[in-house]
Amino acid sequence: MPTVLRFSGLRVAVYPNDHRPAHVHVIGGGCEAVFELNGPGEPPRLRENYGFTQRQLAMVLAELSNNLISLCAAWEEIHGTD
Repeated sequence: MPTVLRFSGLRVAVYPNDHRPAHVHVIGGGCEAVFELNGPGEPPRLRENYGFTQRQLAMVLAELSNNLISLCAAWEEIHGTD
């Protein structure tokens, strides 16, 4: 699974054989969360959380929002635009 971003000891991955809608997996510290990428015009949306605190999720959401264009581009590079 390609890592498309790293920050604060976490990695953001896009699984090559994964399903739509576009989303990323945030992994680290024994936790994982899945955020849907709603496109460059809308913020990511938490879909699943396994272990992150609300404070950690807020930090992750801010970081994903700051990198949204590159995350959407990474999804499209791996999965195409169909």
